[in-house]
Amino acid sequence: MAEGVRRDAADMVRRIRWQAGSCLELGSPLYATLLDHVADDVRDGGPCADVLAGHEQDPGPSALALRLMGAVHRLVLEGRAAELAPFYPSVGGTAEVDKSWPAFRDVVRAHNDELRRLLDQPPQTNEVGRAASLIGGLQHVVDQWPGPVRLFEIGASAGLNLRADRFRVQLSDGTGAGPVDSPVVLADAWRGPRPPDLPLRVVERRGCDTSPLDPTTEDGQLRLTSYVWPDQRARLERLRGALQIATQVSASVVPQSARDFVTDLQIVPGTTTVVWHSIMWQYLDDQEAADVEARLEDLGDTADGDARLAHLALEPRRRTPSSDHEVLVMLRMWPGGGERILGSAAPHGIPTTWE
Repeated sequence: MAEGVRRDAADMVRRIRWQAGSCLELGSPLYATLLDHVADDVRDGGPCADVLAGHEQDPGPSALALRLMGAVHRLVLEGRAAELAPFYPSVGGTAEVDKSWPAFRDVVRAHNDELRRLLDQPPQTNEVGRAASLIGGLQHVVDQWPGPVRLFEIGASAGLNLRADRFRVQLSDGTGAGPVDSPVVLADAWRGPRPPDLPLRVVERRGCDTSPLDPTTEDGQLRLTSYVWPDQRARLERLRGALQIATQVSASVVPQSARDFVTDLQIVPGTTTVVWHSIMWQYLDDQEAADVEARLEDLGDTADGDARLAHLALEPRRRTPSSDHEVLVMLRMWPGGGERILGSAAPHGIPTTWE
């Protein structure tokens, strides 16, 4: 094996082990255990190495490890990996996590060609829990500017969070925000000073994504479910509730870049146009990110008290150049002042701590 190939394979193993640690930290012992074994298997030239061959130089943000796990999860959800199903709570499995690896390895070996094809699909993690941060931020916008909202999302995936006003934030004291009969319940989602509790009237819902999914189709629902970690029941329940709402509340997601999407955007008198996104900025290169920000600045320069603009983001940021990254809820409004921090959140949005 050439030195460069060995080095690329070693880098892949390191990235898989990093993802295993991240899964453990974020509450998925099943994926943490399996990915540790996957890393060993890639190192040793096993069936996982065969499936992942050719992806050694995939960039970190492409989430190769999670693409593999999502592809295998899809087989489980489709009932085509019976030996692995007992370990996957998403289909009722309860078996011990530590015994899951032999079944996983056998599934990878048996479905090598299909898994290789599925790896070419970008991961679609339309994380419904992040709506907890977005809803609270939107409440701050409406507190200052009551009235109808036009909602536009960059990197919207299947557009589930474009329906966030139909979700219920349920707090530990029994109070909450949003419809009490919603099939999506964001339990214990807020900490700290509670955002204003105001009615939200969303009159337009549009988003963009480079590879959007249709959440009203069987294939779209299957792909979205496959990328939720199967031992995280609360996330699965939120997703399934959001898929139900998607069949009832219309939203448009177009196959378009973030740059082109905001270039086409206009503000409308009598409304507040809100552009929001969550944990997607890392997928933009520096030039596209700068172009999006410049377009929002130009659009903001045309805003006034009747036609308003807000930019709401849930993204990893540094508060200062020397501080650690946090997942921050950031808001900028036009006309108005500069960007301000509303709070911080866990990577999947819950809990969000308001400041």
